[in-house]
Amino acid sequence: MDATRPDDLETRLGKLARVLTGEPRLSVSIGAGGPRVEHERFVLPSHAAGAEPSTPSTQSTEADEDLLIGYLDLLAARWRHSARLRLDTAQAGVTGRIAQAVEDRRVLARLVAAYPGARRYVERLRAQLARDASRRWGALAWRERLVWTIERALWGEAPGAGEQDAASLAAALRVLDGPVGAEGAEGAEGAGGPLAAARASRSTRESVQAARAIVAGVRSLASRGANNMMQSARPPEALDDETLERELDNFGARDDTDFALEPDGADGIDGAAAEAARQPGAQEPDAASAASGDATSAPDAALSEADAASPRLAPGAAPFAKPVRSIPFTTAFDVVTDLTGSGDATAWRKLRALARAETGALKTHLERVLKADELTHWKREQERGEIDRAALARLAVSRGYRTPFRVATHASGRDAAVTLLLDLSGSMAGRKIELARLCAAALADALMQLGFDCEVLGYSSIESPEMRVQFERARAAGMDLRGYNRFVERLDLRVFRRFDARGAGVANSASGLAAIECGHENPDGEALAWAAARLLARKARRRLLFVLSDGYPSTSDGDPAVLRSDLHARVAEVGEQGIELVGIGIQDDAVEKFYPHAVVVRKLHELPAVAFATLSRMLARRSRRG
Repeated sequence: MDATRPDDLETRLGKLARVLTGEPRLSVSIGAGGPRVEHERFVLPSHAAGAEPSTPSTQSTEADEDLLIGYLDLLAARWRHSARLRLDTAQAGVTGRIAQAVEDRRVLARLVAAYPGARRYVERLRAQLARDASRRWGALAWRERLVWTIERALWGEAPGAGEQDAASLAAALRVLDGPVGAEGAEGAEGAGGPLAAARASRSTRESVQAARAIVAGVRSLASRGANNMMQSARPPEALDDETLERELDNFGARDDTDFALEPDGADGIDGAAAEAARQPGAQEPDAASAASGDATSAPDAALSEADAASPRLAPGAAPFAKPVRSIPFTTAFDVVTDLTGSGDATAWRKLRALARAETGALKTHLERVLKADELTHWKREQERGEIDRAALARLAVSRGYRTPFRVATHASGRDAAVTLLLDLSGSMAGRKIELARLCAAALADALMQLGFDCEVLGYSSIESPEMRVQFERARAAGMDLRGYNRFVERLDLRVFRRFDARGAGVANSASGLAAIECGHENPDGEALAWAAARLLARKARRRLLFVLSDGYPSTSDGDPAVLRSDLHARVAEVGEQGIELVGIGIQDDAVEKFYPHAVVVRKLHELPAVAFATLSRMLARRSRRG
């Protein structure tokens, strides 16, 4: 067996997860947005693969697998020893992230105590998180650096080589770890400071309390003359004293979330609370949390600029008074690739044959329904056509009568333009993208045969070196970047078949669908606006837009809460423009939270049939507009 195959690796990791947790129903997959828990599935981050490209191939493969096991150990430890599977939600903000760091240290220590061999994988995970933090250090604001420094101090780890502002951050740690003047963080552990309490946490509740104490301690630094102890924070951030004090005073200002934990014992888990936390929807305990969504970034993800700039919320208030938009730093590097008619013709013919075998009967039924729905009108008194029986009497009595014919005109119910928009994120890899390709082929082929105007699009995003250079220049120039939510990733938009493709020949116009493949991240809101704009440019009585997605919007450099709020806003805008919008969820019910009309496909093999049935219902429905 080839251990490098994703399916084999996921199977082996699934067995390990079931052993570590004692839960026989658990499975493991590798995709974007991890690590996270989806019902009874562990999703590990796809970026863990290729984390050390400089190593020889065999050693690199082993190192990548060790890192994946490290992420798995983290999720298994939370599952087994924590009262909440996720503390670092978007609404919890800074407090939630620190609470998660405290809790992760506690539960991983318990896992290592039970399985000493796990220490190797935990150390591999921590080393990778440290490398990621050092790589992004120059792009982090001072408060974001402080959050990572607090996490690093909890683990007793030394600063990385590229981590600047060491003096100012160490000064903050001394205040948190005990009375000023203590000999470093290590020597102050017995002084009873917030960090000492965090290291001594014995339960999820104590982890949350310790995080709140840490946030309160940091916010109090502004009144202790923080400007005197943090002068080294100036380069490269160029923070003046007032800016730094404001950062400190606002540290955790929006964290009004009540974690609502059930009382738990010294072992850190109460049976009822833990079971409730593991049920579907446990990661969204209230309406406000459902509106903003949980953060899907990895534990080492930095706090976003949008989070840093958010105003303080009143207790119980929704996280956004109005929808917050996800605005890109620049769109100059976004790429639109037109693959219409340029795919492998042989691969397309095979794909089309397979699609027709899957949905041929459904297409025949839809054609009958559409024909029955068409209205036929007769234009009489014509010089050619078919005989009009009502005119036969006039023909008999009028010698010069020459127009006894009639011509049929059909009021077609097929004056509709249809767009299929595919999520091409990394989490779609494997069987999902194969069936999404088959689904797109079935729908596009049927629509073309039935005479509908159709287009198939795909979207993802990927880091752009050129965009990163421009972003770094803007930061160095002191540009205010807090209003943006996409900094270093460019959109990768694909047109697999465009609307006006008939000139290239109907048979081969959709051959680009054979080139459907996965990308990296998925900024759904921006892609939806792009697809809707193309659809609105078509003249049609009805416009239908179908979105196939397998989760929440996600980018590596964006705030998940802003991405979700942005998608909500854009869905509302698209609906107001008269577009009939349908979300089709692939093994994930996230579409139900965004799209007014949504269908969730739980069994992958049912995707083409379910998508086709949904399209059929929409097309067969008479338009209420004239």
